Amino acid sequence: MKSVAGVAAPGASCYREAMRHALIALILGLAAQFAIAADEVPPHAYVEIVTTEGRIVLELDGKQAPLTVGHFLKLVDAGFYDGLIFHRVIPGFMAQGGGFTPGLELREDETTIPNESGNGMTNVRGTIAMARTGDPHSANSQFFINVADNTRLDPGKKLFNGTWGYTVFGSVIEGMEVVDKIVSVKTGPQGELPGDVPVVPIVIKKMSRYNFE
Repeated sequence: MKSVAGVAAPGASCYREAMRHALIALILGLAAQFAIAADEVPPHAYVEIVTTEGRIVLELDGKQAPLTVGHFLKLVDAGFYDGLIFHRVIPGFMAQGGGFTPGLELREDETTIPNESGNGMTNVRGTIAMARTGDPHSANSQFFINVADNTRLDPGKKLFNGTWGYTVFGSVIEGMEVVDKIVSVKTGPQGELPGDVPVVPIVIKKMSRYNFE
């Protein structure tokens, strides 16, 4: 239907109004789902990673990063990470894993996580964060542990040109020496990965929830 003198015809106005209400309903529905998911996430959860190089214990912050922690715990509980490797390790930077088998076959979950990098947590040594592509909301299962202060991975805070960062959702509380050992191993290109792959696979033998009892 045409419009006259720059004023939308009644049909177009009704259509836009209907779309506006539909969008509001969608946003409210998603917000409610995320609120429910956040309520189910413990404020502090502990995860043990048993690797071929040693043992690492994480403390996850479900209060600051509820969507990320909830998704990560779902994968841990399902045994998703068991048998995967640390496939990218760089001294002075980080150790990344959770996406490839020892044969370098890609393993991914079906869902992605909304970016929570603006939660006030920062990429400093000993923290764990989600890896992602250039799409800020593409985090899936891969994670990395910072072995240095990598604050350049935090979100940019310019008023008119802000940028998304990499979501920090916890930290290493035991076994940081194991992470340091992991990033110091011999690496090189393997398969379709151009470099930084450990020559001898560093396998996540088991990842599970942990308590101190």
